[in-house]
Amino acid sequence: MKTVTEAISVKQAKNLERALDKEYNQALEDPVFTEIVSKLQMDSDILKRYTSSLQDCVEEYKHCKNCKNLLACPNKIMGHCYLPFKSGNGLEFGYKACRKYQKKQKENHYLKNMYLYHVSDELLHASMKEIYKEDRKRFPIFKWEQEFLKKFEKDIHQKGLFLHGSFGSGKSYILAALFHELAKKNYQCAILFWPEFLNHNRGLYPSEFAEMLEKMKKVPLLLIDDIGAENTTAWSRDDVLMPLLQYRMDHKLATFFTSNLNYEELEDHFSISKNKVDIVKARRIMERIRFLTDEIELVSDNLRK
Repeated sequence: MKTVTEAISVKQAKNLERALDKEYNQALEDPVFTEIVSKLQMDSDILKRYTSSLQDCVEEYKHCKNCKNLLACPNKIMGHCYLPFKSGNGLEFGYKACRKYQKKQKENHYLKNMYLYHVSDELLHASMKEIYKEDRKRFPIFKWEQEFLKKFEKDIHQKGLFLHGSFGSGKSYILAALFHELAKKNYQCAILFWPEFLNHNRGLYPSEFAEMLEKMKKVPLLLIDDIGAENTTAWSRDDVLMPLLQYRMDHKLATFFTSNLNYEELEDHFSISKNKVDIVKARRIMERIRFLTDEIELVSDNLRK
């Protein structure tokens, strides 16, 4: 004969079982819930014990079904869906990347080949396809880039480009797009926004700075963006830029620059630091830049307006 305690326990178990059945059957009224559990091909007696967690999956799965783009993803982890997985005689739950996220990761995989220092979001995703090509003033640049790509794939020891000209004419974007193209071909490259690179590294420990500078010396492709916009100091000119250019000149590594100044104006810029004029050091800097690059001017409408 059962004790009172045993009888109560049996009754509670039956009530719990009925509650689980009811909750599970109600959940099955949602066609998305039914779709998810049918794919698992498991007995309902097992599945009904996970109804609440399965419903959490349903909400995220519905978001995926109505997805417009990754940026609009409302799931807890963007580009991932919370889903059930078989585990022995039960279920486990975890996040799986969606197709859009996987495609995006595949498209951006080449970014592992790029070191980008304080560049704008625009340069982060620069593309040759998106370059404005209607301006005839840009044609000499496109021709130069096409020739560079052909030669670089045969021999990486090529001259880079010193691209200077008017504000907002798209100089940085054009060269950044070229670097993205080369990164897709598995070449290592770096783009430095020069004024910010100097400002930040001034505060690093000497050992950290030496490590950073060493990387920039040796990267096969380097773009120094907006050179001439920084305040010239003896440190930035003689301790940073000079050894960087010297190494790259000695090893004939492709080095690119953008600037609002031409060669002559940039030499003047480097000659003055804290009211001290040093024409010789400025000239030595420019000798190396000239050795490393071809010069093209771009004067065009300000695209930032």
